[in-house]
Amino acid sequence: MGSSMLRNKWWKILSICLLVYTVTAGFLGKVPVKPILNEGIRNLYFHVAMWFAMMIFFITSAIYSIRHLRKGDLKSDNYAVEYARTGIVFGILGLVTGSIWARYTWGAFWSNDPKQLGAAIALLIYLAYFVLRNSVTDLDKRGRLGAVYNIFAFAMLFPTIWIIPRMVESLHPGGMGNPALDTKDIDSRMRMVFWLGAVPGWTLLGTWITTLHIRLRTISDKKLANV
Repeated sequence: MGSSMLRNKWWKILSICLLVYTVTAGFLGKVPVKPILNEGIRNLYFHVAMWFAMMIFFITSAIYSIRHLRKGDLKSDNYAVEYARTGIVFGILGLVTGSIWARYTWGAFWSNDPKQLGAAIALLIYLAYFVLRNSVTDLDKRGRLGAVYNIFAFAMLFPTIWIIPRMVESLHPGGMGNPALDTKDIDSRMRMVFWLGAVPGWTLLGTWITTLHIRLRTISDKKLANV
């Protein structure tokens, strides 16, 4: 029983270990001294990694929405909803950590930078997904309509976050002037923590949270079916 439980929980243990490693390196590890970014470059392990995790969750959610449109099963719809919900949580956390970073890099929490505005618009589009779902009472119609909108929301991520902000002048690292992931800005130690610790650590944590919500939703659906 113990070994079977360990096999099922290993990724959760790994998530905790990776995040302990990430947080420790984020606050105590050595980082390159760079103009403008300075010590704020440590936020790479939090802000940027959370946005990477957010994209993974939104991609997963869109895949389940496509599957729901093809098969019409409630399970796929539940997975799409919960992965989108987790993606929004990580998007908000990324926006907050980004604002903190901006305060110490640009001098203000919010400066209407194109990437800030694009990120806020993208999250508002996803929040509307849940408003739309809650406005429909019929389960089948809610699932189909929600799936179509979820795919639309995912498609809108690319112009709002990746394309339009890069077509205009931006203070944001990764746009013009100070790309945070450029090899000139981070060294091998930071790359190792980011790719082997921060990104998988936050992604596994979000997956853990999502599976818990899916279990709760499944239990709730069974109770409603028995009423």
